[in-house]
Amino acid sequence: MRILLVASAFNSLTQRVFAELGDRGHTVAVTVVDGEEAVRAAVRRHPGDLIVAPMLRTAIPRDIWSRHTCLVIHPGPPGDRGPSSLDRALHDGEAQWGVTVLQAEEEMDAGAVWADAAFAVPGDVAKSDLYRGELADAAVQAVLLAVERYASCRWMPRSQDGLPVRTRTYLRQEERRIDWESMPTESVLRALRAADSQPGVRDELLGDEWFLHGGHPEDRLRGTPGTVLATRSGAICRATADGAVWIPELRRCRTRTDPPGIKLPATLALGERLPPVPDLPAPLEPPPGPAPRTWSDIRYTECGAVGFLRFRFPGGAMSTAHCRRLLTAYRDACRRPTSVLVLGGERDFFSNGIHLNVIEAAADPAAESWANINAMDDLVEALLTTTDRLVVAAVAGNAAAGGAMLALAADEVWCRDGAVLNPHYRLMGLYGSEYWTYTLPRRAGAQQATALMEQAAPVSAARAHTLGLVDRLVGSPPGEFAAATARMAAELTRHTDVSARIAAKKAARERDEQTKPLASYRAEELRRMRATFFTPDAPYHALRSAFVRKQPTPEAAEHLAALSHLRLRPHPVRSTAEQPL
Repeated sequence: MRILLVASAFNSLTQRVFAELGDRGHTVAVTVVDGEEAVRAAVRRHPGDLIVAPMLRTAIPRDIWSRHTCLVIHPGPPGDRGPSSLDRALHDGEAQWGVTVLQAEEEMDAGAVWADAAFAVPGDVAKSDLYRGELADAAVQAVLLAVERYASCRWMPRSQDGLPVRTRTYLRQEERRIDWESMPTESVLRALRAADSQPGVRDELLGDEWFLHGGHPEDRLRGTPGTVLATRSGAICRATADGAVWIPELRRCRTRTDPPGIKLPATLALGERLPPVPDLPAPLEPPPGPAPRTWSDIRYTECGAVGFLRFRFPGGAMSTAHCRRLLTAYRDACRRPTSVLVLGGERDFFSNGIHLNVIEAAADPAAESWANINAMDDLVEALLTTTDRLVVAAVAGNAAAGGAMLALAADEVWCRDGAVLNPHYRLMGLYGSEYWTYTLPRRAGAQQATALMEQAAPVSAARAHTLGLVDRLVGSPPGEFAAATARMAAELTRHTDVSARIAAKKAARERDEQTKPLASYRAEELRRMRATFFTPDAPYHALRSAFVRKQPTPEAAEHLAALSHLRLRPHPVRSTAEQPL
């Protein structure tokens, strides 16, 4: 079928729906809209069989939904209505939630139901992680079923009449407010998690107004509620009524004289406002005994011959400091007597490459861009030159640009089947580095590598597997990915001649080095990157600024128009529709 996606942003869910529908042979067009007239224009440009709205903040106008079947993904179970469904689910502590695919009509969220799917809400997961994980899995399941039901011409969507209806208003900052004097840690965490990554929790801190982003428990530090107790890896620790929480990122509020800030590591955002508190690095390996409730973005553990280097950075972005700390941890892990090293987080993002927000906030963005890309290159080079063990990239969630290339530098890539990869740089006006000119053709072939770079399209995990970017698909819920990859790593050491594979890997690396040294790939890539970074009118600078401020650009609109004409070869999948009666 010809399907038009209309969305308020080409966000993670919209990208995944785009990729999954394309895998199944549908011709999919996508348009970002900001109002009813934009919806009308999109329908005029892309006449088709069906309209799907994965994430839409504006209403579909009557003249469109009355003439076309329009399916809207609502992030709540049947009967739930309102603009803050997922926020309120976390704010209210719901243990079960769901997604509904309903038909657009006059009243928002009240249309007939084409499909729905339920999921459990983990107690310690923030909204953005849940949205990209459990909710996205349920949404894709429901959308694929709804599309098949529509295509069958035999399915009659069920009315919501008779369902228990719960209409809830927009969750405003007044309800999100944290009372540091009285609220226990768990209540503070619930408020922070329900606001992650947007809109954040508005709060007063050190004499200014900030939006707080992210929250993790701390059970050892104590102090006067609301005060900053310590720092760690760019985060700040604030005391609660009965404990403390780590807050990784802050965003300055708009003032009468200053525009709204951009999301930054908390210590960087605070700058000179930060009081003289201790910096308390977490040990790379957890100490023996009961694990304390604390936060660290890099951890190392071992089980037999397998080492696990877990990392998780907010939004998947890796600043110069993130890269250098991860490289140090990687080198430490490589000194351990293991034969397999698994690299990646337990869930959510793997990596999205360089940290555009930190670059944008730098006194010299060109110099910070250069430092960041070199730090990423150093990390990727360390993976490529590791010849005494097998390195596995465990891709629990989405990966893009240099983050995708970081994964491709490993010997094997194990990817959760719900992840989306964006192995390209063009949308940010960059040629790219991270040794992509070596690793991408090595896996996908030269012709396909060029196509991936030029098309700049999101790639589903299944398609990435078909293209050779991924070695093994992991069919697990988000919360079970880490355990699944741990079992796979143990099986690898038991059922594979790891020593022989390591020897073959070392020989292959030596042959490749003789053919063309890694240093040559890096020099060629960085020559083009440096020219872009240090050219003031290069498109990269304007595109970066628009990206971190979530502003539309003509380039983004042109890219979506090109995607709408892109036809990908279908990926063979099993039907999700039930047999007609």
